[in-house]
Amino acid sequence: MRTRRRAPGRVAPRRVAALAVVAALGASLLAGCADDGDGKDSASSGSSSSGGSGGGGARTTLTVGVFGAFGLKEAGLYDAYMKLHPDIEIKQTSIERNENYYPQLLTHLGSGSGLADVQAVEVNNIAEVTATQAGRLEDLGKVKGVDKDAFLPWKWGQATTKDGRTVGLGTDIGPQGICYRKDLFAAAGLPTDREAVGKLWAGDWQKYLAAGERYKAKAPKGTAFVDSASGVMAAITGGSTTRYYDGDGKVVYKSNPAVKEAWDTAASFATHGLTAKLQQFQPSWDQGFANGTFATVSCPAWMLGYIQDKAGEAGKGKWDVAAAPKPSNWGGSFLVVPSAGKHRDRAAELAAWLTAPAQQATLFAKRGSFPSARAAYALPAVSGAQHAYFGGAPIGQIFAKAAEGTPVQVLGPKDLIIAQNLADVGMLQVDQKGRSPEAGWNAAVKAIDNALDQ
Repeated sequence: MRTRRRAPGRVAPRRVAALAVVAALGASLLAGCADDGDGKDSASSGSSSSGGSGGGGARTTLTVGVFGAFGLKEAGLYDAYMKLHPDIEIKQTSIERNENYYPQLLTHLGSGSGLADVQAVEVNNIAEVTATQAGRLEDLGKVKGVDKDAFLPWKWGQATTKDGRTVGLGTDIGPQGICYRKDLFAAAGLPTDREAVGKLWAGDWQKYLAAGERYKAKAPKGTAFVDSASGVMAAITGGSTTRYYDGDGKVVYKSNPAVKEAWDTAASFATHGLTAKLQQFQPSWDQGFANGTFATVSCPAWMLGYIQDKAGEAGKGKWDVAAAPKPSNWGGSFLVVPSAGKHRDRAAELAAWLTAPAQQATLFAKRGSFPSARAAYALPAVSGAQHAYFGGAPIGQIFAKAAEGTPVQVLGPKDLIIAQNLADVGMLQVDQKGRSPEAGWNAAVKAIDNALDQ
């Protein structure tokens, strides 16, 4: 994911979307501690470089493979770890786009060569990795210092096999809120206080639709209630336990009531004339932020920086954040340790430290990536986080509550393909071309069946 964030189902980077959050958070680096451990791959047996801290001894080089501006290096976490462990040197390799990175990762796992000691995995790929590659990955749930209870249960479960091996440790997540324009709400006669706004649609996405109808009745000229129907659909499905696959790995999106409800609700936004008919992460969508052409957008924590960047100085103080109708998640990643690596024990220690609560809080403070370690939510860098651009919104508290309420979700190996076609083949036709919801659904199903060879 990583120079800009993907639209629902679209493979495109997202990390830079969080950069604008950094100045607003302004927390200092949280120096975490980790046990050195007595890994079987000591410095003397690993790859080394001369130097070392204060003595010129050999150092074990650990490599980390990521996609895009993943944030670990940029947040100073590697430097902090090397300061705590003078015998370790960390080198990172990065491929800009996940759609290029992930196939290479699968190839290298299959061959057992060309792998970094620690590899990143995007959430849309973690189900396939867990189901098909677990035998080639270390069980990180057994690493000293790793506390299952420190993580959100649904995040921990996403990288845990049916026989209980946890092959990935979560980094960030994307709990969602609703970002809204206070000035447009006021002009349309709607409340502007974030608590009152949240109550408009609390507990029910149909209430969000009803709020859109109220907005439309007195909407400022040239504005719509929401940016896109696809964005609404993604937000709703992000809070469903079962979406496209069931627990046995069977594709069930066609018959799943949760997906049908999400489709019908999102399509209603389009057919009722409540959307700006935009496609997310396209230039016209960016212009929509700049020109104030829509009043609300479903926004995970990482999107705050994106909005600030695209809306610019003119939008400061006009945007705010309220709770979404129901908790949901959009985005996130994991770290895995390939068993083919020469430094498995030391690599596992590094992965455990990088994903520990203190380091996740640092990543949030420095990069805007919201922690998947719920133990981080009580730390000041998270619990006290406010966003000046969004009217001082207590983003740490808002997104922590959303994260805690998100259910454990069944992920499937081709979630991305299904979501992309539902959004860009099906719902986009309903939203932009005026096709009926039934026609849009049928077009999406046909495209998905072709993609999955069904």
